Amino acid sequence: MYKDIRLHGMMGNQTEYFVMVAGNDSYQRYFFNIVQEDDRLRIFTPGNEMILSPGGIKYNGNGGNFCEYMFGVDQPAADLGKPEIINRLVMYGARSTEDGAVSFSDRTAASETYDTIFFEGNAICNYFCFVHSNLLPRTLKSQQEELVKRLGKCIKRSVAVGDEDEDALVSELFPLLRDDSAQLFVVKLVNRYHQEYRNLFRSLYFKNKKISDEDFSRLTNLAATYKIDRYQQERIRIDTMYRSPANKRIVDEYRTILLACYARGEISTLDNARLTRLKTLSVRNKIPGALFYTLDEMLNKGRTLTNNRECDYIAATREILQGIFFREVNIESRIDRDDMLKLITAKKTAMENRDHTFDQLMLDASKECDEKIRDGADSSLLDGFSYVVTYLDRFDSISNLISLLAFMENVGITEEMLRSLLEHKAAFDNLKEGCFQELFIRELFDNAYLGSFGRRKVHTLMAGLTEITAGRSAIEELHRQLVEIDQEEKIAIALLEHVRDRIRNFYSKFTTKADQEALRREVVEELRTKRQISADIPDHLFVETIFTIKKEAMYLHSLLPQIIAERNVALREDYLENSGLDRFYVEELEREYYEKNGLDIEELYQIRKGLS
Repeated sequence: MYKDIRLHGMMGNQTEYFVMVAGNDSYQRYFFNIVQEDDRLRIFTPGNEMILSPGGIKYNGNGGNFCEYMFGVDQPAADLGKPEIINRLVMYGARSTEDGAVSFSDRTAASETYDTIFFEGNAICNYFCFVHSNLLPRTLKSQQEELVKRLGKCIKRSVAVGDEDEDALVSELFPLLRDDSAQLFVVKLVNRYHQEYRNLFRSLYFKNKKISDEDFSRLTNLAATYKIDRYQQERIRIDTMYRSPANKRIVDEYRTILLACYARGEISTLDNARLTRLKTLSVRNKIPGALFYTLDEMLNKGRTLTNNRECDYIAATREILQGIFFREVNIESRIDRDDMLKLITAKKTAMENRDHTFDQLMLDASKECDEKIRDGADSSLLDGFSYVVTYLDRFDSISNLISLLAFMENVGITEEMLRSLLEHKAAFDNLKEGCFQELFIRELFDNAYLGSFGRRKVHTLMAGLTEITAGRSAIEELHRQLVEIDQEEKIAIALLEHVRDRIRNFYSKFTTKADQEALRREVVEELRTKRQISADIPDHLFVETIFTIKKEAMYLHSLLPQIIAERNVALREDYLENSGLDRFYVEELEREYYEKNGLDIEELYQIRKGLS
């Protein structure tokens, strides 16, 4: 039975270390010394040495370092395609060859600063390890190869790494050495500043899946105090948001579908419908788009999907962008309004199709402009390209704001945002009358996932912008109206959640006036206690809530079994469209129904596929 000895300490105020030595006779061996004047810890065994100092770590011998992959970091293609691989492993002296294999050498000595360790690895926690065993080969190269064979698969798949469970980790690894006299050394490094930032963000985000201005100020102040750079802040936040269970399920499904598509070399119509639904759901669930953009970039690297010919909108984009450079040969090829509208429409189509070719064409055009100006071309060459970039930036800004307004509650829209939106609307309508409505609003109202409050907010926005343009209203009035709708939506969501919970746990019947009045009093009291409301709940909101719950119950217990038995897509669509139920919540009910009854979830996708 192996035993382990542990050392724990700090290197400065930021880096915390834990040293674990496991072996049958580890307690009888001298394996470390501390140089007090240099604040240095040396860990050693015959042939291996590791030194921790205030500036970083030095190592020589066998072993390597490992950590849990943070979401969005570059991963080898082999790891990315296997969901079970969740950890990064780097062996000392190992190099990747051109054919994707790994070669080893005897040159394993190196040093790393703590900044590098937490930048290239996990921002919070990283592990280093080495092994002493008389059964290992003599050369370091051969030792590394043997350790990878014995420990590599376990390390790359162990959940104990991300859980920071050293007991479980050592119990998994030590038996794999198959040497009772071996010693396993594991050194854990924790960035206390990053850990505190992660813990604060996680507590704030997991509470209600959004960060208020006040909470964000707390995060900003903490980052400033600890001098955490913006890149580390961003990847800590993205990784934390990804690990929210609801977020992780959607993002992992998105990745799974994309991986299958790349394995086949094409995206089928059904896959495209699923990806679109997941993207729409991500907006409603407040999942940051960065999670999906990061996945797209990672999966696109080194992979191409089937493309028989260039799409019309890409061909038009290439034609217009190349026209910018005709002025070099004294040909006037000004980008006019029609050209600009074609480019904007092409960008919109490319986004809907998840086609990155448009962005690549823009990047190529930008590089070509820079290179030509560097080589002596007239700086006015940038004028046409700058005109394009300005409008495309406007498009991105409006698309994001309209999506937030339509699909999210408590957006926190400001008067300044509305002024900017009014300016953008005028710019687009200058290209073509009604252009703003055509690009951003018309298809939005055809979106089956647009809820009643989102519809009201968009209607109010458009009516308000029209009134302001005509001089009959002001930005302040429109802002007040949108805030009122947002507050009502917030109350309605809280009310629906609490009433559902009460009915599920306490009220088997709620049809009588007395039952409903008692239910209302209890919910109002609970919401006031939680400070989610300050006044009484409007009558119409409570009535609508009860009616919504009845409609959901009718769908789940009466219609859904019939829809499944008959595979009746039309019945499902007719009821959802006419009932006005929240499709996001209905889809969650459907998923739970399938899981509870042991049904094939693939059949549910088949029933839904006509929707997207």
